[in-house]
Amino acid sequence: MAHNEHIAGHDAHAHGEGMDKKRIWSVFFVLLALTCLEFLIALGFVHHWQILQKGALVNTIYIVLTLIKAYYIVAFFMHLKFEKSGFIVTCSIVFLFIIYFIILLLVEGDYLLHHLQEHAVFPNK
Repeated sequence: MAHNEHIAGHDAHAHGEGMDKKRIWSVFFVLLALTCLEFLIALGFVHHWQILQKGALVNTIYIVLTLIKAYYIVAFFMHLKFEKSGFIVTCSIVFLFIIYFIILLLVEGDYLLHHLQEHAVFPNK
């Protein structure tokens, strides 16, 4: 019984070794700042003051900010930052394949959309 408690205590310590209250609050405020920046860009710069126009630049900014937020969430709150490097590489490769397949589906869907609009599937109707 003592051996099991020792293993459970060791696993609990290893699981949250880098997450103390100070780190949690710092990550929270980084995520809060990134979210506020996204709202400032969306509501202030694009819609209210019209400094930026909707388009590729704004979309790129949103994507970069969202990827930074996703990194913080996965690294700290899902504890991936504290895992072994082999597991991190494995998860990253799977994530990259998912993104690759999403891009392939979007490209293929766009091709089919334009192809089916030019050539009717049922021309007699």
